[in-house]
Amino acid sequence: MKFGASMFFTDYSMGPAELAVALEQRGFDIVWAPEHSHIPVSRKTGFILGGDLPKRYYDVMDPFVTLTAAAMATKTLKVGTGVCLVAQRDPIQTAKLVASLDQVSGGRFVFGVGNGWNQDEMENHGTAYATRHKRARENIEAMKAIWTKSKAEYHGEFVKFDPMMTWPKPVQKPHPPILVGGAFPYSARRAVRYGDGWMPQITDKSPTPLIELIPKFRQMCAEADRDPDKMDISIGGQQPDADLVKRYRDAGVSRVSASLPSETADTILPVLDKWVAVMRAVGG
Repeated sequence: MKFGASMFFTDYSMGPAELAVALEQRGFDIVWAPEHSHIPVSRKTGFILGGDLPKRYYDVMDPFVTLTAAAMATKTLKVGTGVCLVAQRDPIQTAKLVASLDQVSGGRFVFGVGNGWNQDEMENHGTAYATRHKRARENIEAMKAIWTKSKAEYHGEFVKFDPMMTWPKPVQKPHPPILVGGAFPYSARRAVRYGDGWMPQITDKSPTPLIELIPKFRQMCAEADRDPDKMDISIGGQQPDADLVKRYRDAGVSRVSASLPSETADTILPVLDKWVAVMRAVGG
């Protein structure tokens, strides 16, 4: 089993390079950076995890910038978006960002994607809430064409471009792994359709424990002629509980990640050391 950590990098948190070095030194596999371009004052949709929206959501830096800093400070640590809000992004520019980061990191980028919950935010980008899922799929399909073809074209409902040329291409072939985040069963279906893995979103309100969802996801993969054993399952938001992590490991979870607060090293490093003890107990 592999281990990672996620942080909303802000101008008052531990820096991405500093955290990345600390993670690599402790044997972690990946650092994740989430994304929100902005937070509108209006709110058509409530916070997906319930309650008030934490301050870090307003303050978070751009993930491609922070992950580049993390990659430059390390040699083996993977860097991943957790998650990139692809439905409200331009696919041509995002494809170049992904390929560029995969190049400068030496093939260490993991493309975690999600379709978003903040209706106001995505509408500011010109994305309709009702059709965000189809737009996200078309963006992913268009980016795959850009990454894998010297002369790419795409003709969908939301994304349309005639043959065009753009470089660089990603180091990883055919492209960096795409992990689709979100709740079951919808994000699981999207992961099976166009992803290389699944990042299940589990909250206190989730009706079914994750342990019970994993076999269902594997069945969905098999029914779609996708090899379940080749689909990455990465979960975040976890506490350093060795017994629970062992259960996840035995259920076939590929990676468990901690969600770190946007704090300085004095607060973060002791948390990482707790995770090191879990890693040793589990065999990570």
